[in-house]
Parts: sequence; structure tokens; C-alpha cells
Amino acid sequence: MPAPTSPTSPSAVIAIPVRNEAERIEACLRAIDAQTGLAPGSLGLVLFLNNCTDGTLGLVEALRPRLSVPMRVTHVEFAGAHAGWARREAMNAAAEWIGPDAAAGTILSTDADSRVPPDWVARNLAALRAGADAVAGRIELDADEAALLPPSLHTRGRLEDAYSALLTEMEARIDPDPYDPWPCHRTTIGATLAVTRDAYLAVDGMPAIALGEDGAFVAALLRQGFHVRHAPDVVVTVSGRLVGRAPGGVADTIRARCEKPDSLCDARLEAVPRAVFRYLCRRRLRRLHAGGRLAETQGWARLLKISEADAARIAALPLAGLAVAEAERVSPRLVYRPLGPFELPRHIRFATLALGPIRTLTRLANRRIVAPPLRSGAAALPTP
Repeated sequence: MPAPTSPTSPSAVIAIPVRNEAERIEACLRAIDAQTGLAPGSLGLVLFLNNCTDGTLGLVEALRPRLSVPMRVTHVEFAGAHAGWARREAMNAAAEWIGPDAAAGTILSTDADSRVPPDWVARNLAALRAGADAVAGRIELDADEAALLPPSLHTRGRLEDAYSALLTEMEARIDPDPYDPWPCHRTTIGATLAVTRDAYLAVDGMPAIALGEDGAFVAALLRQGFHVRHAPDVVVTVSGRLVGRAPGGVADTIRARCEKPDSLCDARLEAVPRAVFRYLCRRRLRRLHAGGRLAETQGWARLLKISEADAARIAALPLAGLAVAEAERVSPRLVYRPLGPFELPRHIRFATLALGPIRTLTRLANRRIVAPPLRSGAAALPTP
């Protein structure tokens, strides 16, 4: 990334929404201040404090003189505050600080109860220099806090992680993205996101929604054709607490799974046949769109039980990401059906067996496991 043009215009700014984090904010800020591999003056920090009543503001101001990273702090009271709104405000402030002259400026997002490693910013910037427009990292629970959680929760987490990795490799081989090659992951969380300023503004910034703003943001980038790298080497430590500050966050997820051990897994953790069918469909739709053939080849719409009107509307969309996302939204055959946690061991065994032939086929066929295009009107997608 280019060096900043002045001490007041860093080329990379970390944006953090903060609410009542007096117990954890110091560890968060000191981790950010320990970043390595960056040009002097190239990094800035925005703290957006909202509705803090526990002395967080005083702690932040007391720490400010001891930090080497320049920091801008906003404190607001707003009855309608929620996680998506607060993260958007923080990231918008970061974009404004970078300014329009920093064409390659970068906005990074993390949480006030998180601790980033010393090379966190440098690793994100390296992925952006390699061609990504945004970088989604992974999270790990604080070891001391994780040790207090029930063993059953750790068992479930290991199973989900194992199955997710198997599905992700299948997806990366069947529907490869040159900007997000295997090994990768599918975590999208505000505790570790990075995005170029230009890409951030192009999708109108972080969605101001109460739940899932991070996932919605990454989905918007992909729909608009931006390249998102799900980098396995970008890892942030997050709190393992059961009482969080934002509804629907990590704390709520942990608590819900403690209270309901049989609650369904994440939506994308579906059975292997359905997952493979989904990845093949995405691949085929992208290729048809790239060749300008979505409108003339109607077999995909019939197979996915998409109406003629919806098919015509999808075919007219200008970007492949938009077309794929809309096809998945309207097709009854692509509705997610997540597994329960007690189904995971069986599906992990099946996925492990299935992955071998998938690896072989994608190598032998030079990434052409989908049949060549059939004549116009023929069914051009595999049945599940």
C-alpha cells in the first residue's frame, strides 16, 4: 500500500465499534499498537463508542498518550443503536479519514473484545496486494475463556470445523475462484475484515442491519464482482464470554449452543449431495453468464424450477455474482437445509470419501467436471 501523504491521512485505518468494553479495551488497543511490518504513520485507528456507561471512554483517553498509532474517538448516545449501525459508522469514519486521494486505502474492522496478532494488518495488506478487494479472516476463542465452556461445545465446534473444511475444499475445487484458492475458509465476521476503500464505497458500505451485517457485506461484495480472499493465515482471538454486547454475536451463539446442544448448524453445512449440486450449479451458471448464454439456454431454469419470468430477469443481470445469488434465492431446489450436530460424524465420513474422487476428477478434467454445454434448451445442470 502507498505511504500516507501526511501524518493525518493514513493509508490503512482500523475501525472498531465499542460499547461497554472497559474490561477488554486495553488489551485490544495494545494489540493494535503492536503491529509490525508497516511504514511509520501508515496506520490509523477509529473507535466509535456508542452508549458506553462503564468508563470505557475514560480508559481510552488515558491510554491515548501511550499509543503510537494515531486514534480518532467518537462517543455518541443513540437509543436505536445496534451492531450493524455501529460498525458502519466506524468504517465510514475510517473511509473519511483516509480521504479520496488514497486510491488504495484500506479499511480494517475488528471488535473491542478481540486481540489481533502483531502481523494482522500486514497479512491483510499482503492479501490485498495479491489481487483481493477484501479479506475475511478466521477467529479463535480466547484459550482461558474457552476452557470454561462445556466440553460438548468444543466437540461440536471441532465437528463443524472439520465438516466445513471438507465442504469448502469441495467448493473450491468444483467452482474455483482464482482470487480465493484452496486452502481457504468460509468465515465472515466483523472481528477480522479488511476491504479497499474503493470497494467499500462501491457497495455503499457496511449494511446498517441489526444482525449479520458482516456476512451481508461480504455477500454484497461478491455479488458485485469484487474479489474476497478468505485467508486461513489471518486469525484473530475473540472473547469466549456468554454475555455479549451485540445481539446475535459470538457470545449469543455460544450461549445458545450451550442451552440447546441440538440446535441446527450453520446454513451452509448441508448434506454432501446438496452441497455438491449447489457448487455445480454455481459453476455452470457462471460459465453460461460469461458466454452470454443464460438467456438462450433454458435448461438450467427448468432444472432449478425457476419460472420463465425469473429466468429472464436473472439472465439480464450484468454480473455473474448477481445472477448466481438471485438464482439461489428464488430456486426451491437451492434452499439451504442445514444438518443437526448429531448428524455430523456420518456426513464427515461421507464427505471424506467423496472428496477423493472430486480431487481426481478436477485434476484429470482440468477443472471441467461439468459436462460441455448441451444444445439450447437442454438440461445443462446435473441432478442432485
